Amino acid sequence: MVNHPTSWRMPSRTQMEKMVSRPQRAARSDDPAPNGDLPPEYWDAVLRDPRAAGKPWLPLQQMRLSEIPRELLRVECARCSRCVEIQRLDAVKLYGPHAVWKDVGQRLLVTGCQVRTGRHEEDGCWPNWPLGGDCNIE
Repeated sequence: MVNHPTSWRMPSRTQMEKMVSRPQRAARSDDPAPNGDLPPEYWDAVLRDPRAAGKPWLPLQQMRLSEIPRELLRVECARCSRCVEIQRLDAVKLYGPHAVWKDVGQRLLVTGCQVRTGRHEEDGCWPNWPLGGDCNIE
């Protein structure tokens, strides 16, 4: 081992010669310039891709109850792992079709969190909206 503290950072002379002797990748003529415009065929292919439709423009928790495609809605406390489920139609009957799911989920968890800190600002459930069936219901 060499006693120079920076010897591990710098490649040896033979390593540098190997790097120089390697053939470099030549730029292809059909590659666009780094700051150049992309060809219209590229954008057509991107927009034709079925994944371009993607997710809705709003996250699930910010959607109104009438806009949510699911029939079963779940909200979970991120602190105590308590999970509450409600049918979307029941939530519409109780809170109205224009209620936002985030507000409804917070109201469903308002009964209180089992994890208490003693500080009013921190007490209560922290809502988490699970995407799938990963909510443990007992």
